[in-house]
Amino acid sequence: MGSVSSIRKPYHIGFYLCDSFTMLSMASAVEVLRMANQLSGETLYRWYTLSDEGTAVSASDSLTISVDEAIPTQLPLDAVIVCGGIDIEKHCSQKLLSWLGKMDKKHCTLGAICTGSYALAKAGVMQNKACSIHWENLAGFQEAFPCVRVSNKLFSIDEKRLTSAGGTAPMDLMLTVVAKEHGNKLSAAISEMFMCERVRNSEDVQKIPLRNLIGNAQPKLLETVALMEANLEEPFCIDELAGLVQLSRRQLERLFQRHIQCSPSRYYLHLRLSRARQLLIQTTLSIIEISIACGFVSTPHFSKCYRDYFGIPPREERLGLRPSQPAEINEIPAILDSGQIAI
Repeated sequence: MGSVSSIRKPYHIGFYLCDSFTMLSMASAVEVLRMANQLSGETLYRWYTLSDEGTAVSASDSLTISVDEAIPTQLPLDAVIVCGGIDIEKHCSQKLLSWLGKMDKKHCTLGAICTGSYALAKAGVMQNKACSIHWENLAGFQEAFPCVRVSNKLFSIDEKRLTSAGGTAPMDLMLTVVAKEHGNKLSAAISEMFMCERVRNSEDVQKIPLRNLIGNAQPKLLETVALMEANLEEPFCIDELAGLVQLSRRQLERLFQRHIQCSPSRYYLHLRLSRARQLLIQTTLSIIEISIACGFVSTPHFSKCYRDYFGIPPREERLGLRPSQPAEINEIPAILDSGQIAI
C-alpha cells in the first residue's frame, strides 16, 4: 500500500458495496482504519463507500447503508475494496467490472472481502494471483477461475491485491496492512482495543484444521487426510492409502476410529460429497460433471450416496429444497466397507 513518508498523506480507500454485502466483514475492515487514526492521532486513512449509481445499498442483514459516491468516481483513491456477500454472482454489474479494469490500469491497489474476490476475478484482474474467498464459495470459484491461485487461507496479499474471507478475517487483513504501513506497535494496539487475542497471519486457514483437533501426535492420520483432500476426483482405495503412509489397512482403520470415530472410507466419502454439495450450490455444472469431479463414475450411485448422506437427492439440492439438518460424518451409510472406495 505504499511507504510511510516523513509527512504522511492519508491513504484513500473506496469500499464498493455489492447488494447483500456482509456487514460484519465490511465493518471489520473499516473499524481497523478508524482505530488506526484514533490511536495514532493522525489521519492515516480516509475511506468512502461506493455503489453503481451512488444510491443506498442493502446489506445481507437487511440494514440499508447510504454511500458517498457513484462509480466511476473522481475521488483520489489509492485502493478499492469490493465488499461481497450473498449471491455475489448476481451482483457484479458490468459497470463494476469495467471500472475495476480501469482502476487496475491506473495501478490502483484492488482488494475484496468475503465473496468480493469473485468480482475481481470476473473483471480479469486476478490471473495467477494468490486469492482468498469465503470457504462456502471456494469450490465454485476454483471451477470458474482456474487461473487464479485461490486457497482456503484467511487472507492473501499478492503485490497490489488484498483479498480475504468473510467474518472477521478482514480485520486480520487490515491489521497486517497497518503493521506493514505503520509498524507492529500500532497494529498490536488496535488489536488490544478490539480485544482480539492475536492477529492471525496469511498462513492461517479458514475452518478448524484437523491438525488443531487431533494435534501433531498423529502424523500418519494427517498425511492420509491430506492425500484424500488432494485426490477427490480420482480417489485412492483404502489399501493404496495405507500403503502410501506405510501402514497396514487394519492400522489405518484403527487410527481413524480412534481419532475421528469413523472408517477411512466413510471419511473419504464425506469429503467428496461435501465438495459435490458446494459444486451443486455454487456452479451450473451438470450432475454428471459433478459426479465425475468428485470421483463417482456412476451418476446413479452418486445420487444414492448423496441422498443417503444429506437426506435429499442432488437435483432437489440444486433447487434449494434442503433439509434443515445434514447428516454427520458417522451417519454416512456403510456402503463402502469393502476393499475399494466407492466410485
